[in-house]
Amino acid sequence: MIKAIKRFVGVVGVALLAFRAIGSFLSWVDKQDETEVDAWIDEEESEDA
Repeated sequence: MIKAIKRFVGVVGVALLAFRAIGSFLSWVDKQDETEVDAWIDEEESEDA
């Protein structure tokens, strides 16, 4: 019984860490997308000038 509880707590802990990691990764990707768009706009503006 105690072994099952420890395993359950371990699984919940790993799931929470995975959820945080995915959230952090998606936030990072979103920031990277914004940066790439700004850089792309800067390149186009310099070519037109």
